[in-house]
Amino acid sequence: MSALRSSADGPALVLLHGGAGAGEAGRMVARARLAAARLNARAARDGGFADVILATGDANAPASPDWTIDRDPPDAPFAPRERLLAIAEGLGARAMAVMGAGALPLLTTADFAAVREALAEGEAAAVTNNLFSADLTAWRPATALARTGPFTRDNAIPRRLRDDAGLPVAVLPRSTRTAFDLDTPAELAALALAEATPPALRAALPPDEALPLAVWRAFMPLLCDANAEVLLAGRVGSAAWAHLERETACRVRVVSEERGLASAPAGHAPRSITGRLLDELGAGRFAEELASLADGVALDTRVPLAHARSRASREDRFQSDLLRPARVADPWLRDLTAALAAARVPVLTGGHTLLNGGMMALADQAWLENDRRR
Repeated sequence: MSALRSSADGPALVLLHGGAGAGEAGRMVARARLAAARLNARAARDGGFADVILATGDANAPASPDWTIDRDPPDAPFAPRERLLAIAEGLGARAMAVMGAGALPLLTTADFAAVREALAEGEAAAVTNNLFSADLTAWRPATALARTGPFTRDNAIPRRLRDDAGLPVAVLPRSTRTAFDLDTPAELAALALAEATPPALRAALPPDEALPLAVWRAFMPLLCDANAEVLLAGRVGSAAWAHLERETACRVRVVSEERGLASAPAGHAPRSITGRLLDELGAGRFAEELASLADGVALDTRVPLAHARSRASREDRFQSDLLRPARVADPWLRDLTAALAAARVPVLTGGHTLLNGGMMALADQAWLENDRRR
């Protein structure tokens, strides 16, 4: 790990970058995430953050004036708590923030300034965008992390700071900017369609023909149609549901389950209504049943995957999000992907963000296009 030294007073932002993976879809996402990380690094510095560190085990991570690279110790398993504590000690930082490289790519300088100001108001405090599955967490003092128990993912940090270290945790106001994470190909599709996507990020997206945009475009008008109904199934948050109730004309049918799956305690055994339905019906009839319930479906496939104890690779999950069954090696997920791609209504597939910030961004864009058609 490289020697670190803080350049100025103010919080330090750590961007966790895990690399691209070996597959085509993984590289698509990684390229966009690094572009988003650069945007967030600049916005954080402009918002009063003193240092930006790209913490990575990727030997190909690019050098940039926007960050200092801090490489993972060789041949050591990634341990986020210990890694962040070592960075804080090396910097001498009094306050810290952490997010994935590419997390929350629509944040602005004003958003980062608000996080910095919230930490400045008290000696001990934490701020996050999501208490139960965080994409961004900031806290003061940086050493408070030493009082938490171990965790394997940074999503769990705000609850550990609250429950173990006793820090009060404030949650940022829920909006498309604070809910939209860039983690899967589903978000690449949403960004390709959204006019709010920053130009530097748009330039890092794959070509339109590499994304299932026809299905997404078929889904969008439903959000503005009072006679339509859409089904959201998976880790739907209450804020996203409330946003859709306010900002869409259609009826919204919601199956919300396994919230907090990414930060669940060790030994948690996922159990899913959609997973049980898939078990009973098989992939083909499952897709038919979803299509019978709504004019369009958005499915968080990670929930039935977890329910099935699937060992499908990250690349398989990403190719499934792209609705490319022929490129999915896992037979179970390949059959499911083929059935969903062939459904008689548009079916969007992805992860947590699809049903939260992704739906919020899609609704925003749907109304822009709907208003232009009038």
